[in-house]
Amino acid sequence: MKADGDRRPAPSDIVPSSGLPLIDGSDLDAAFALHAGQAISRRQYLADIQALAATLPAAGPMLNTTANRYRFAVGLGAAMLRGHSNLLPPNHTPDTIERLSRLFPSAYGLSDDESRRVALPMVWNTPAHAALPATTHVPTIDPASLTAQVLTSGSTGEPTPHPKHWGMLALTMQSGARRLAEWMGRDDLRGVALVATVPPQHMYGFESTVLLAMLAGAAFDTERPFYPADIAAALARAPRPRMLVTTPFHLKTLLDAGVELPQIDLTLCATAPLSPQLAARAEAGLGAPLVEIYGCTEAGQVATRRTTAGPEWMTYEGLQLSGDGDHAVIHGGHVPDPTPLADVLEVIDPRRFRLLGRSNDLINIAGKRSSLSHLNYHLNTIEGVRDGAFVLPPERLALDGSPGVTRLAAFVVAPGVPHEHILHALRQRVDPAFLPRPIVSVPALPREPTGKLPAIAFAAWAAQRLAGKPLAAAPAAEPPAHEATLHVAADHPAFAGHFPGQPLLPGVVLLAEALEVLRAVPSLAARVGPAPRVGVVKFLVPVRPDSELQVRLFDDARALRFEVWCAGRLAASGEFEADTPA
Repeated sequence: MKADGDRRPAPSDIVPSSGLPLIDGSDLDAAFALHAGQAISRRQYLADIQALAATLPAAGPMLNTTANRYRFAVGLGAAMLRGHSNLLPPNHTPDTIERLSRLFPSAYGLSDDESRRVALPMVWNTPAHAALPATTHVPTIDPASLTAQVLTSGSTGEPTPHPKHWGMLALTMQSGARRLAEWMGRDDLRGVALVATVPPQHMYGFESTVLLAMLAGAAFDTERPFYPADIAAALARAPRPRMLVTTPFHLKTLLDAGVELPQIDLTLCATAPLSPQLAARAEAGLGAPLVEIYGCTEAGQVATRRTTAGPEWMTYEGLQLSGDGDHAVIHGGHVPDPTPLADVLEVIDPRRFRLLGRSNDLINIAGKRSSLSHLNYHLNTIEGVRDGAFVLPPERLALDGSPGVTRLAAFVVAPGVPHEHILHALRQRVDPAFLPRPIVSVPALPREPTGKLPAIAFAAWAAQRLAGKPLAAAPAAEPPAHEATLHVAADHPAFAGHFPGQPLLPGVVLLAEALEVLRAVPSLAARVGPAPRVGVVKFLVPVRPDSELQVRLFDDARALRFEVWCAGRLAASGEFEADTPA
């Protein structure tokens, strides 16, 4: 037997006889998911997982790459019926998949799209629904069953599994659902519609959409809207009461876009601390309370706070804190064993705390201490900074040329904001020892789909950018290498159907327009070849019919950057890279 082998019942024995229910079965005709405004019942979900379970291999675990949230949930439920755990790695890069295949030799992949194939034996999750049986029974799962394995990468890059058993997940969701229902003034979450900008493969999205639907009676939208207009449209079509499940990065982009937002009943936010200013904007724009979730890989969700009410967090019922500073420990409730937290906390009492920063982002410069998260918070409250992050380069990248002296750098997405303005604002907020030298303007930061900025990957990205730039601060306003003005006619064919009643120019059309401007300048086009790749790209402001666009091209050492401006606001930015290595 393989060391990684999951429990393997026979296909005819895919309904355990005892344990905890796989879903809330109080009303099997209630919605489990919402697709294009149409409900998929809980009864249909049970039929679909039974059908898929019969096609799965004898051995697991499963790597579920399915993009559609409902098909992901079907894969999760089917794997649970077969006794297979679900792998939740930080990404699906070829390197990660190769490492997973060594760690879990019997792993297989599940997908609903050929483009999401990975280098594992594949099972295909078709969109067709199974026929409904004459009678429906809710399966039960052994509380000790290994349901998911959340994988993190240490300094070696090798995936480290953190097992999640069904009993503990169920307890977590019971606590979390009760807390969220309280914030909404409800007895429970049955009938609440969830719209999420986070993928189900991430632990936050996994718990706060898929498991809330399975165990708390909520119903999630099957899609993962990306553009602000798509998020607004998904919220508008979801029935009330409705909740937005998002991250600070996605929320800021949504609020900055200027699209009309429907009123909702709760905004749920996680993955990074949220500024009170952004929380207040969200509550005003969406007409609902905003609640943050605090948790970690080892313990799961453990606390919430309403950000506009103050900095204090309250643990879930049954959870207790001990210790303080960077030695805080959580235990009780769904965390039976005392578990150290990776953050620096100010513990007020056993159930209340303030979050001061992560223990691994504490920095000491000239005998003074701060944290990168604290500095990032202040950087992102500056007017005009759309996104930004500090980084402490290694000693070999000392920016003042003195051996052994390292200065902080800051990367900002702040179109049109002079670096001097950013420095002046930071001087009002932080100690002079922590002022960045240099400030580097970039079109986007290398964030994951959840909005997270992984420390190791960001440090490597930052080192590469710093190595290719002068060590002095960049000029406040870099002139474009070329600029062109375009008019988007009201009858442009791309507006048809995107969206009815609120026409918006699709992002792919903005990219095509920028590329046409590039091709009209032979000297710049030669830099990237006839079929350039699109590097990082970000869509920030909707482009409506009868708009005038300014397309600006910037030539730097690594890539051709582009910006598309509309009515004085940055609508899109990104990079074109050479189709072949230089």
